Amino acid sequence: MFNWLKTAVLMAAIVALFGIIGAALGGQSGMLLALGFALLMNLGAYWFSDKLVLRMYNAQQVDASTAPELFNMVKELADKAGIPMPRVYIIDDQAPNAFATGRNPANAAVAATTGIMRLLSAREMRGVMAHELAHVAHRDILISTISATMAGAISALANFAMLFGGRDSEGRPSNPIASIAVMLLAPIAASLIQMAISRAREFEADRGGAEISGDPLALASALEKIDHFARGVPFEAAERHPETAQMMIMNPLSARGVAGLFSTHPATEDRIARLRELARAMNG
Repeated sequence: MFNWLKTAVLMAAIVALFGIIGAALGGQSGMLLALGFALLMNLGAYWFSDKLVLRMYNAQQVDASTAPELFNMVKELADKAGIPMPRVYIIDDQAPNAFATGRNPANAAVAATTGIMRLLSAREMRGVMAHELAHVAHRDILISTISATMAGAISALANFAMLFGGRDSEGRPSNPIASIAVMLLAPIAASLIQMAISRAREFEADRGGAEISGDPLALASALEKIDHFARGVPFEAAERHPETAQMMIMNPLSARGVAGLFSTHPATEDRIARLRELARAMNG
């Protein structure tokens, strides 16, 4: 209950950012228009964001005849998790990663890259798919997809404002320094909010996935491999759409070092340590 309350507050903060940018663009009228736009974006994201995200990654739907091993693995794990069978997609990219999307368990989809399927063993891949199905079971996928869509829109709106400047409620040019500060800080704030939404949910999905698969060490091994190999393999689609990074099982963006402070994912070492502790607890 607390996680849902926290997420609701954070999503409200993203909507508030629309209002702040709108006010910088056009005073009170701009704020109202931006808030109206945010509402429409939320409604659109609720119904269509999963399709948009899958299209961004050129994901291709597969079934039992075209990808039997992956499809049957997801079906078995979905049955264990007690959720409807999601649609299954493959992304033709060498970067090892996977994500889940959709507005609810009845309309969910899971996607994996060809890179992750080549890299991991069947046991490790099962751990990854269980993690993604835990996101579905926890109903994280709607929040993740909407926050990705909204963050992308905030960045686009901020860029528009940077190009055309802001106005006050009477149509006069606003303070340029204040406007520039808002336009620069709003996308950063949106990223920080996404980070806050995503990090806690990744730990929960690791735990839930380990319980679904019954094999925490498989997911720990998968995370270790993905983290090692992903560093040298850029995920170009994710680089083009950085707002979707928080949906992935591992941060797909190439930035490291200080940029890691703004990562939407917890440190891989912390995730692996928790999974190993869970394995010890499960084995008594």
